[in-house]
Amino acid sequence: MKAIVIGATGATGKYLVQELIHDHQFEEVTVFVRRTSFAPHPQLKEVVVDFNQLEKYKASVSTDVAFSCLGTTLKDAGSKQAQWKVDYEYQYEFAKLCAAQNIKTFVLLSAVGASPTSSLFYSRMKGELEVAIQPFNFEKLLIFRPASLKRPQSNRLGEKVMTALVGGLNAVGLFKNYHVIHVNDLAKALINGAKKYDKGTHFIEVKTILKLFHEI
Repeated sequence: MKAIVIGATGATGKYLVQELIHDHQFEEVTVFVRRTSFAPHPQLKEVVVDFNQLEKYKASVSTDVAFSCLGTTLKDAGSKQAQWKVDYEYQYEFAKLCAAQNIKTFVLLSAVGASPTSSLFYSRMKGELEVAIQPFNFEKLLIFRPASLKRPQSNRLGEKVMTALVGGLNAVGLFKNYHVIHVNDLAKALINGAKKYDKGTHFIEVKTILKLFHEI
C-alpha cells in the first residue's frame, strides 16, 4: 500500500509517519509539509506545498490511504479565522483533492464532542468538517474522535494539567469517554483502523481507539 499524510509535523503526525515507514505493508509514504522537516528515508516522499494551492500538487496524490491530521490551537493560530483556515479549509480541500484522485480510504483525525450544532467553536468546526467531507463518497471513511492527548515534551501548561487530571480520574475508573491517549498510541490506532475497517463511514470514539492500538 501507499499512504499520504497532512499534519505530518504535528504531535500525532510525527509518530504516524514513523509508524508508517516502519510498517512492511506500506511501500511508500508521501507527506505534504510547509517546509523540509524529515530526515531522508527510502520509503518517504516529502513534498513541500502551499496549502492555499493544494490543487497544484495533485500529481503527488496517488496513494491508497490518506491521513488528515492537520490542526492548530487558537492560541497558535492567533484568531478563530486563522484556526478555521488550518483545521477546516485546508483539510476540506485535501479531502476534496483525494476524492478527485480516487483515493479509496480517507482517515480524518477529528475530536471528541465534534458536532456541527455545538455551541463551542472548536467542536462545531470539527463537526462541520466531518459533515462536509462525507459527500465525497470515499470507499472507506474513518473519523477518529480522541479526547485528551498526551504529547511528549508539550509546553502547554493547561494541557499538562488537564491530562494529569483526566489521567488520575481514568486510574480510578472515571471519565472513560475522555481517556488520555498517548499520540504514539493514537498513530498506531489510525493505521490499524485503516487496515481493519470494512467499506463505509465509521466514527471511531475513544473506547474503540484504545482497542485499536492494542491490536497492533
